[in-house]
Amino acid sequence: MDIIGTGLSGLVGSRIVSLFPPTYTFANLSRETDVDLLDFQKVKKMITASRAPWVFHFAAFTDVQGAEGEKEKGEESISWKVNVLATENIVSVCRDTGKRLLYISTDYVFDGTKHEYQEDDIPHPISWYGRTKYEGEKRVEILKEQSLIVRIANPYKSNPMGKMDFVHKMRDKMEKGIELKASSDQIFCPTFVDDLAESLRFLIHNNSSGIYHVVAHDGITPYKAAHVIAEIYHLKNARITSTSYNKYFLGKALPPKQALLKHDKINASGIKLHTFEEGVLEVVKQERNG
Repeated sequence: MDIIGTGLSGLVGSRIVSLFPPTYTFANLSRETDVDLLDFQKVKKMITASRAPWVFHFAAFTDVQGAEGEKEKGEESISWKVNVLATENIVSVCRDTGKRLLYISTDYVFDGTKHEYQEDDIPHPISWYGRTKYEGEKRVEILKEQSLIVRIANPYKSNPMGKMDFVHKMRDKMEKGIELKASSDQIFCPTFVDDLAESLRFLIHNNSSGIYHVVAHDGITPYKAAHVIAEIYHLKNARITSTSYNKYFLGKALPPKQALLKHDKINASGIKLHTFEEGVLEVVKQERNG
């Protein structure tokens, strides 16, 4: 199957491409291939000319704090233009060409005031980044059966190149002896990208539509996650300090405090999602095997 997509060379997209079977071929629309996602006419021309039945939309403005800093610019902000306007344009092309659209979203669309979130819970973002991603979701949903929205959280993988994921950022700090502060009253469900790849293969093969959560099997606090990383990487001299959600994010854009995303829908497919500990163990195994 041919697939055309955005952000396929990024942290998540590159791993997806590498893990899909060789029967899939990918065309990437990004700066690396001299495509500006805000150049609607060029994007429209390339998607329209492609034989691909699916468009994978991975590209996004993901700098949460950077997005918050330009919140006052509203629809003139870069984060809005990338996460909403570019998505709106891609939706328009998919509607005209009959292509199906996969949109990668985030747990940041929720406010974190509930104990857990199902796929059909109504989002209520509390950061500008979360707002732009939710606005993107709403544009994608216009396609109805042609649309697939997959929410992930804090993705990580083995051997990240360029931009490091949070697992390797934590490991890097601990290896350097830098004190690592992490909240012990916050819950998140980091996504092992290999789980995402397996889930997407299933969903694409079955022409699935709707909203799915693909995250860790269960939730964990950042403080506990740091200890898991230290233990698995044998960082015996790691300096990990517990702090509160309110203190850690004081003056910063807020993630959802309680971001336990339920994943009953993807579970029903028979796919087994890793716990965070299992995922990090697999990352270390892959890195040791080269």
